[in-house]
Amino acid sequence: MEEYNKIIESLNIKFIRSNSLNVIRSVKVSNFYDVQNTVIQVKSGVIQITEDEIAKKGDLVFIPGGKSVEITFGDSDTTEVTNESFINDRDSYLRKITDDVSIHTVQTSFTSVTFDAKAFDSVNFFNSLDIPPFIIPEQVEVNEAIDKIYQESLGEKPGKDRIATNLTEYAVIEVFRHVLEQKLFVEQIATNSNYFKDPRLIDIFNFIKDNLSSDLSNKILANVANVSEDYVGQYFKMLTGINPQDYIEYQRMEKAVELLRTSRKSIRAIGSEVGYKDTAYFCRRFKMMFGIPAGKMRRRDSLMNV
Repeated sequence: MEEYNKIIESLNIKFIRSNSLNVIRSVKVSNFYDVQNTVIQVKSGVIQITEDEIAKKGDLVFIPGGKSVEITFGDSDTTEVTNESFINDRDSYLRKITDDVSIHTVQTSFTSVTFDAKAFDSVNFFNSLDIPPFIIPEQVEVNEAIDKIYQESLGEKPGKDRIATNLTEYAVIEVFRHVLEQKLFVEQIATNSNYFKDPRLIDIFNFIKDNLSSDLSNKILANVANVSEDYVGQYFKMLTGINPQDYIEYQRMEKAVELLRTSRKSIRAIGSEVGYKDTAYFCRRFKMMFGIPAGKMRRRDSLMNV
């Protein structure tokens, strides 16, 4: 129990956005993906993430950031598309719930909350655990929190973002409790939460976060952790499940997405800021990781923000 309390205390949870959407045309997205975490509350109809995992009214779908998933919105006459096609034409499938399009006039509708959850303010927590998307059966308290988050996001009252973040924090902790209570992903959590026990690894995480534009070779990381250059890769992978250079690339791309969404810097400048001196190479790696060009990522805020 103490170990899990330590994990929860390390988390920095930040509300990003909330939306309520109607599915006006059923669609299966073969490789749905976002850097940030998303929890989806089904209001009506169904959302499916595998052949056997179907969320119905009141259920929650949790999609960890950085995890590609096949997801189906709706259950009739479904069109199958790629992530890129979905982004390019998403208003053909999803529409904001407004007075003009009532929630009662469509088969499937949902509310989504998008958020960051960083351990020690540097590690994408749910991605680091390597757990897949999953469904949580209806939980009244979490559903009420999601409804309040969405209502706060619509208003203009002082402190609305703070309240939304506090409610998101509550909802995320309840999600983590559900995982623990149901003994879900036991092996992944046991294997991939070891970094909480080693302060040297936390030093590496923080160094990477603060130096994305710099040389982050294994030699540099070895100096940070005070281990040998030959051992640092093995050491990092033993505690995290991935090699350090793969982790660094993900962190660089995650930062690039943030800059694309929140700044007007050129793609060349953003690539350089996250450690890529060759813009063409940065663009190739970006599309390989996210399935869409960097420019298209800039033109949309989120898959859930229509």
